[in-house]
Amino acid sequence: MAKTNIPPTRSNLLRTRQDLRFAREGFEILDQKREVLAKELVRLATDAEQLQDRMEKMLSEAYRVLEKAMLTMGREHVEWAALAVHKTVDVQLKYHGVMGIELPLIESNGKPPEMSYGLGDTTVSLDQASVAFREILDNIPELSRLVTTVWRLAIELRKTQRRVNALQYIFIPEYEETITFIESSLEEREREATFTLKLLKGHSAKGEAAAPTSTPLA
Repeated sequence: MAKTNIPPTRSNLLRTRQDLRFAREGFEILDQKREVLAKELVRLATDAEQLQDRMEKMLSEAYRVLEKAMLTMGREHVEWAALAVHKTVDVQLKYHGVMGIELPLIESNGKPPEMSYGLGDTTVSLDQASVAFREILDNIPELSRLVTTVWRLAIELRKTQRRVNALQYIFIPEYEETITFIESSLEEREREATFTLKLLKGHSAKGEAAAPTSTPLA
């Protein structure tokens, strides 16, 4: 909105003042939203990072004991034991709105049995690997929720930051500049009108003083 494109009228002045008020209110609301998003993003990103680090350690330990089980039992026996796991985990994905953002809710139902194979040809290492992978499986939905939430919050924070910058550095200064321009133009018009009125009054007074007086007839 360039100031030169707006006629300096009182109606435009009132409208621009209203636009400026709305822009300032919008800036305050978006700035508060930006702060909330930033704090929530930092908190959830920290939680996601900690959980991811913990799961990486769990995976490393699970593969270590699984490798040990393969060395003691043989790969074929471990694969046959794995085939005994016939139950699956059902995952349900839902969404809930927070500050206009659709955030995921991931729920998992069901889990593999704690002992899905016989104890005759298995070792303690296989049991340990089974427990470790089961624990990892329990944490995958929460990690997925945290990572997706962080990603969506980051996108919304970037959008909000752009809007805040646009209001702060573009729209609000333009509205203020336009108001100053219109006010200055109206003041200049008022000064010109006052000067013209005084000038007309001066000419009128001089004309009355110079007019001849009539002489009464005898």
